[in-house]
Amino acid sequence: MKSYVVIGLGRFGAELATRLYACGEEVMVIDIDEGLIDKIADRVTRAVAADARDVDVLRKLGVENFDRAIVAVGSDLGASALITMNLKSLGVPFVLCKAHDDTYKDILEKLGADRVIIPEREVADKLALGLTHAGVMEYIELSQEFGIVEMEPIPAWVGKTIRQLELRNTYGVNVIAVRSHEDTIKIPPDIDTPIPADVVMVMLGKYEMFENLKKK
Repeated sequence: MKSYVVIGLGRFGAELATRLYACGEEVMVIDIDEGLIDKIADRVTRAVAADARDVDVLRKLGVENFDRAIVAVGSDLGASALITMNLKSLGVPFVLCKAHDDTYKDILEKLGADRVIIPEREVADKLALGLTHAGVMEYIELSQEFGIVEMEPIPAWVGKTIRQLELRNTYGVNVIAVRSHEDTIKIPPDIDTPIPADVVMVMLGKYEMFENLKKK
């Protein structure tokens, strides 16, 4: 179990906090709005109405003891920047920030944020991947670069084996499982069995690789 502190209870922050808690993680939330704190108090480990821009407040709450911090303040760059600097100065090992646009993202990264996301863009990117490549069914992000995708084999792969295609060398992808539409799954897949058209391939690779596959 990991511990998280989520600062800012807009839609993104509140949804993330409650989902983390539902997954069995320890979650403390902080927001200056007592009304928002009251709404979420029974769906997280601890909910505190406080001003996270004050480093002494964060120190008293013991944020340095948490594994990860999420700054979800929203469109207030000044608040996000100050909170991020406070968290890093207190030694929080990993700070993720929500940014409004690329300018915010660049500034927060320069201030020490370990990762900065623009949620709307990331959702749009994943949705576009599925909409523009009919075979893509699911994309699970593992890091900023890598993810696991479920997709139907592209036409050029059908009838050939994984060994023949040399997918790792050609596309930089590792096939970790093959699932039939009857939900029979083979882990690891047989690399010498011809790939039928009516299966789902579960693959690990870089996001840019999946973008390249859209063109095939």
